Amino acid sequence: MSDFLVKSHDIPNPQYGRYPGSRSFDELVRNGIIILDKWPGPTSHDVAATVKKIFGLKKVGHSGTLDPSVSGILPITLENACKVIPALQHLDKEYVGIMHLHKDVSDEKLNQSIKKFIGQITQLPPVRSAVARRERKRNVYSFKMLDRKDKDVAFQVSCEAGTYVRKLISDLGKEIGGAHMTELRRTQVGKFNETKSVRIQDVVDACHLWKETKDESIRDFVLPVEAAVEHLGKIIIKDSAVAAVANGSPLYTGGISRMQKNIGKDDLIAILTLRGELVSLAKANTTSQEMMKRGLAAKTDRVIMEKGIYQAKPE
Repeated sequence: MSDFLVKSHDIPNPQYGRYPGSRSFDELVRNGIIILDKWPGPTSHDVAATVKKIFGLKKVGHSGTLDPSVSGILPITLENACKVIPALQHLDKEYVGIMHLHKDVSDEKLNQSIKKFIGQITQLPPVRSAVARRERKRNVYSFKMLDRKDKDVAFQVSCEAGTYVRKLISDLGKEIGGAHMTELRRTQVGKFNETKSVRIQDVVDACHLWKETKDESIRDFVLPVEAAVEHLGKIIIKDSAVAAVANGSPLYTGGISRMQKNIGKDDLIAILTLRGELVSLAKANTTSQEMMKRGLAAKTDRVIMEKGIYQAKPE
C-alpha cells in the first residue's frame, strides 16, 4: 500500500458487495474476460461470436483486432465486461513473426536497417484499414531479428497500440531491397501473455463440463473484470459513495478512502470498492495530491458495476 495516499481508514460493510474472487459462476461469466489464443483463419469478430455462442451470452466483445491470418493474444470481454474495452484498447503489444527478404542482405545491414525503425516512427495505414488513411506516429520499443534461414527471417517487435506490423516490415523492405511479412503472432497485450491465454477448444470443453456436471474449472481462465484495469490508476471509495458512482454520479473527494499517488489530471482511472470491485471507469479531475483536499475528484465515464449491489447510505 506504499503507493497509495490514505484519506481515511475504512473497512467494508459485510452487508454489501463481495470480493471479486468470491463471485458466483454466473456473476463471473457476466463480468469476466478471457485471454484467448486466437487461431489463424477467422476474424476477431467471428471469434467473439463463437465465444458468445459457447456461453449463451447476449454480448461478447474483443479488444485489439487481429487480421484473420494472424494468431495470438486476443482479450475477449463477456457481457457487462464489454464496458471496459476502452481500458484495454491502448495497451502496448508484442509480436513474433517471419518476414521474407526479396534480395540477399547481410545480417549486419539487416540489423542496421532494423535499428532505424526503433523509437517513434511515422506510418500511413494500409489501404484496407478500419481507420482513416492519414499519417500517424507510433512508438516501436524494440525490434530485433531472432533467427534466419536464407531469406526468411524470424523477428520480434514490441510496440505501441495501433502500430501496423505488416506495414513496418514493408517499410523496412524499402531500406533493404524489399521484404514482406509471411507470418505473425501476437504474444502479449499489456501484461497479458501466452502463459495466461487459453485455446478455444479448452473453453468449449470447460463450458460443456460445467453444463453437464456444474464443474467450475472454467474459473481457471475466466478472469474477473478487474483484471482489465490493473494498469490504470486506482481510487478506492467508501461504501457510502458506491451507490452514487454506480448510478453515474461524479466522485467527490469526501467519498475517497485512498488512491494511488501517480494519478494525473485527465487520466483514465478505475474506481473500486473497499473489496476491490470495479465500480466505474472515470476521468480524473485533478491529481492525487489535490484529491487530499475537498472538491471534485473524478467524472464517471463508464459505469461497470450493476445497480443495487450497494445502498445509498449503508448502515
